[in-house]
Amino acid sequence: MSEKKQPGVPEQHATRAIFFVGGFGAASWAPLVPLLKARLGIAEDVLGMLLLCIGIGSLLTMPLSGAAAVRLGCRKVLTAAGLVYAALLLLLCTVSSFGMAVPLLLIFGATMGCIDVVVNIQAVIVEKAAGRRLMSGMHALWSVGGFAGAGLFGIWVGTFSLTPLLSTIIAAAIMVLVTLAASRHLLPYGGDAGGKLLALPKGIVTFVGIIACIAFLVEGAIMDWGGVFLTTVRHFDMSLAGTAFTVFSAAMLTMRLFGDWTVQKLGQERVVIGGSLLAVAGFLLVIFAAEPALLYLGFFAIGIGCANVVPVFFSLLGKQRVMPISLAVPAVSTLGYLGILMGPAVIGFIAHQTSLYTAFGLLAFLVLLQSIIAAYVYRHILD
Repeated sequence: MSEKKQPGVPEQHATRAIFFVGGFGAASWAPLVPLLKARLGIAEDVLGMLLLCIGIGSLLTMPLSGAAAVRLGCRKVLTAAGLVYAALLLLLCTVSSFGMAVPLLLIFGATMGCIDVVVNIQAVIVEKAAGRRLMSGMHALWSVGGFAGAGLFGIWVGTFSLTPLLSTIIAAAIMVLVTLAASRHLLPYGGDAGGKLLALPKGIVTFVGIIACIAFLVEGAIMDWGGVFLTTVRHFDMSLAGTAFTVFSAAMLTMRLFGDWTVQKLGQERVVIGGSLLAVAGFLLVIFAAEPALLYLGFFAIGIGCANVVPVFFSLLGKQRVMPISLAVPAVSTLGYLGILMGPAVIGFIAHQTSLYTAFGLLAFLVLLQSIIAAYVYRHILD
C-alpha cells in the first residue's frame, strides 16, 4: 500500500523542517509579549496569568494529539497546525482586547502542543525506519528554529527598523513556506492507538515520562531563573541577565547537533547517565564557583549534560512494546510539559522560603535522581 510506504530521507528532512517551525514560532512569539502587555495595559501579575493560557492550551491538546495523528495522519495534522500557528502569531501581534487574547493564547498553546507531540510521533517512526539514530539532530532543529526566530526578529526590528507587525508578517510567511514545503513528505499515517484515544503512561513509558518531566523542569527553571541568579545572587550587571540561558542553550544545541554521532560511539546509557552526572557537576560549579568564567562553565556543562537525555528516551519509545507510539509520545510529552510549567513556580517558592542557592541545589538533586532512574531503566527494564 503506497500510503504505508517506508519513510526515507525526504521524510527525515520534512520532520526536521517541522521541528524548525515549532522552535521558530515559539521564539517569534517571545518579543511580542511586552507589546501585548503594553497594548492591553495590564500589570505583570495579570500578564503572568494570561501567559498561563499557553500552558493550559498545550496540556489540554497534547493527550489528544496522538489520536488525531492516528485518525488523520501526521501530514494533515502537522500541516494544519503549522498554518494555524503562523496565523495566530499575526493575530497575537494585533490583538487589543483581553477577551480576545485569552482564547487566542489558548489556541496558540494548543497548536504548539499539537506540533510538539505529532512531530515527535513522526520522528519516532522515521528514525525506526532508518535503523539509525536521528532523534538528537531532529530535536536540535527546534533549537535552531528558536535561535533563528529570536535573531531574525531582532535584526528586522533593530537593524532594518521594521515595525513589529511587519517583522511578524515575515516570520509567519517563513513558517507557512517551510510548512508547505515539508508537507508533501510528512507521513500520511500516524501509528496505531489500539482503539484508544488516550491512555495513562505505564511500564517503561512511566519512567521515560518522569525523566522528561525532570529534564524539562530543569530547562524551564534555568530559562526563567538563570538570569535572576546572575543578577540578584551573583550581582552581575542587568545587561548580562540573559547570558546564563544563552550559554546553556548554545551548549545544548551544539551537543544535540552531534548527539546522534555521540550516542552511536559511546552508547545511550553512557551518554544519558554520564551526561546527567556532568550536569550535576555543572550545578555545583554554578552554586559554589567564585570566578565568573567557572560559573559560565557550569551553565555550559549543564547544557551539554542535559542535551541528549530527552532525544534518547524519545527514541526508546519507538522500541518499547508496552504502549503504541501514538499513545506513548503524548503521555511523555504531557509529563514533560508539566515539568516546564512547574519548574519556575517550584524554584520561585523554594527560593522565597530559603534561597536561590538552595533552589539550584534541588535542581542538581533532581538531575542526579534522573541519572538513577535512567540507570534503573537500562539495567532492570531494558535488560
